[in-house]
Amino acid sequence: MSESELNVLDPVLETAPPARRAARGWGRLRALGAALRPAQWVKNLFVLTPLFFSQGLRDPGSVWRAAAATGLFCLMSSSIYLLNDLRDRETDRRHPHKRLRPLASGALSGWEAQLALAGLLAVSMAAAWTFSPALATVLAVYWVLNLAYSIRLKHVVILDVFTIAAGYLLRVVGGAVVIGVAMSSWLLICTTLLALFIGLCKRRHEQVFLEGGAEGHRQVLAEYPLAFLDMMIGALTAAALVSYTLYAASEEMARKAGSSSGMLLTVPFVLYGFFRYLYLVYRKEEGGDPTQSVLTDRPMLVNLVLWAAAAAAVLYQGGRP
Repeated sequence: MSESELNVLDPVLETAPPARRAARGWGRLRALGAALRPAQWVKNLFVLTPLFFSQGLRDPGSVWRAAAATGLFCLMSSSIYLLNDLRDRETDRRHPHKRLRPLASGALSGWEAQLALAGLLAVSMAAAWTFSPALATVLAVYWVLNLAYSIRLKHVVILDVFTIAAGYLLRVVGGAVVIGVAMSSWLLICTTLLALFIGLCKRRHEQVFLEGGAEGHRQVLAEYPLAFLDMMIGALTAAALVSYTLYAASEEMARKAGSSSGMLLTVPFVLYGFFRYLYLVYRKEEGGDPTQSVLTDRPMLVNLVLWAAAAAAVLYQGGRP
């Protein structure tokens, strides 16, 4: 049902029995919850990477601050999802999957989304400023960057993917400033390469999934021939794997782990993770939603848990901060 049809029904529903009005209100609330995309909040776990790699899990205060920052990024990212859906309602209605989103389908009205957007933005910024002015600054940059992406940058070839990568990078920066640790250059490099890899795989999925209608949904896709995407994905895969290996073998990591080779034990898990993701992209034609690809693919999920366990065992068994 479209938004205009819902507005026509409003006078009728106002005189409807209370149970019917309550059911409609509950339906709107569920639509709003879906529009916030809580499943995508998994991406905000990047905020915790500085905590993990700086051995901050030993400090309850740092854990609390990092967890709070992650929550604030969740609120902020949900406001951005609402912003994007408000701007893309018409094109989303022509997409096989996105047409089912609450705003595109009419299950959530525009003014309700705008009100929720403003509330989430105000609450996250006010809470961040009270908690940490540095974190508030990072969140503000994150929101402005995504606003620029929504208005213009998503239509600029290559720069659109770099903007997506910058969003992941700002999560890591936010996680570092909130616990007061120096940002590792290696961690920033690895995060950037991983984010670019994910962004290009997403563009490839859109090209394959939408086939001839890709340009109609997003004009910039015309600038991404598959051969070009495959070349860049291959280059980023190699760069990311080499960078992580060098990070694992670096003096910085050896000092933390108490061994020059300890973190190298985690490299096979990273290799498998990249190769498995490429398998999902090229064989299963996934990659459009990296969160879903990771969390619904059992080998990927098991590998991620094993990598985290191995890295934690190396970093927190005798290494010094």
